[in-house]
Amino acid sequence: MPESTATGPTMPLPSLEELLATARVVSLPMRVKFRGIMERETLLLEGPAGWGEFCPFPEYGDAEASRWLAAAVEAAWTGFPEPLRCSIPVNATVPAVDAARVPEVLARFGRVDAVKVKVAEHGQELAEDIARVEAVREVLPDAAVRVDANGGWDVPQAVEALGRLAAVGLEYAEQPVPDIDGLAEVRRRLAANSTAVLIAADESVRKEGDPLKVARAGAADLIVVKVAPLGGVRRALGIVAQAGLPAVVSSALDTSVGIRAGLALAASLPELPYACGLATVRLFESDITLDPLVPDDGAITVRETKADAGLLERYAAPAPRRDWWLERLRRVHGVLAAAQAGAASRPRGEFTGT
Repeated sequence: MPESTATGPTMPLPSLEELLATARVVSLPMRVKFRGIMERETLLLEGPAGWGEFCPFPEYGDAEASRWLAAAVEAAWTGFPEPLRCSIPVNATVPAVDAARVPEVLARFGRVDAVKVKVAEHGQELAEDIARVEAVREVLPDAAVRVDANGGWDVPQAVEALGRLAAVGLEYAEQPVPDIDGLAEVRRRLAANSTAVLIAADESVRKEGDPLKVARAGAADLIVVKVAPLGGVRRALGIVAQAGLPAVVSSALDTSVGIRAGLALAASLPELPYACGLATVRLFESDITLDPLVPDDGAITVRETKADAGLLERYAAPAPRRDWWLERLRRVHGVLAAAQAGAASRPRGEFTGT
């Protein structure tokens, strides 16, 4: 495994005044609860290259959120690399709903060849996870089915759950436990039990100070990469290249503006062995563009998108929430500016984690 080095160029940072001049905060209603929320708040920016999205979840600190701002700046002020492909296969996403609602959720995605199913939801039992996955398999007997625990199990729970879910046929299990050592142990125990389930790392890539640590530890078979938490398309490309593992591009519950960045990453990867988790706009009641980036026949075409003035107005966040996001933007801009200044003074190739 190569040593950790700088994973992408530093994007020029516009002034705070430039960002505030076009910042729009919206709150979009969701069709079903996802990550415990029914409204998705996000801040959108318009720059010379198009639109960018700054939407770190409210519980994230400013340092972590600074990578999300770097990604938004890249999208709106720099633009994306030239694509290698123009159509991106995507998976459907089934939240932690009751098994009886699975057909209704899947119907919104049209034809799909892969499905990600949320499991290990707080307050739910393993039996509910199994019923949900089995319901997916019943609706789509030939689809690739993957599960995402968001680190919700401990090692024994993960081994038991994946041992039972393996009977349904799993493509892989995403972040079954929260830490890298735990992922490695789950892989070891599954192999010892002859349980053929691949392990994917998500939080152990995007929330680590060193996103390559999971690959060096041999703790995953593949990695899940998300543009915003990793600091932009170019930085994510560098991480994938150095990790040396197959990658799945996924969203961070973005609007079509954020999905456009995810498509840019998927379109730029040398190899794309798995369907991507970029169809999540289907989880919203509405988007902020008149031409949403949603799947058609199991794939999304790479194309530009722009926010619609009418939709921005219709879904404008209430004044207190707008002010909260603008103040957050001010703070995070300061963090990112300081990080970039510090990076400029360090020896070239030293990994900073920002």
